[in-house]
Amino acid sequence: MAADVSVAERLRALGLALPAPTRAPPGAALPFAWVRVVGERAVVSGHGPTRPDGTLAPPFGKVGAEVTLEQAYDAARLTALAVLASLERELGDLERVDRWVRVFGMVNSAPAFDRQPAVINGFSDLILAVFGPERGQHARSAVGMAALPFGIPVEIEAEVLVRPR
Repeated sequence: MAADVSVAERLRALGLALPAPTRAPPGAALPFAWVRVVGERAVVSGHGPTRPDGTLAPPFGKVGAEVTLEQAYDAARLTALAVLASLERELGDLERVDRWVRVFGMVNSAPAFDRQPAVINGFSDLILAVFGPERGQHARSAVGMAALPFGIPVEIEAEVLVRPR
């Protein structure tokens, strides 16, 4: 897409919509900020895949056991949309994201599963499609975890540079 196309226009062109704010499962407390802006940086707390209404999206379980690689890739894409929604709420406009700096992807992995980078590619591919290579390119880690909160297959945190208002 052309460089002068806005993030919102790219999302629409890709047929994507941002979800409602992430809602904690019943009985869970989440006493932290989803996004914390410090100077020119926005630090994004770990997000999981959500449905359009902000509730956690299935499937749940370990990738390589209950969850397939393809399902986990899609969960990472949904996680990217949840992160974008939180950034938009905090910044007021996704055009304020100057560039993506760092992404840390965690995968709820079955013991023998070793394709964590392929899972987190779902997040990275979406960010690059929406922001383009100049703004969307980021440093990244993709690691396996013994478990993730609420049985989600993927959790991703990030850091972006923010343009002043």
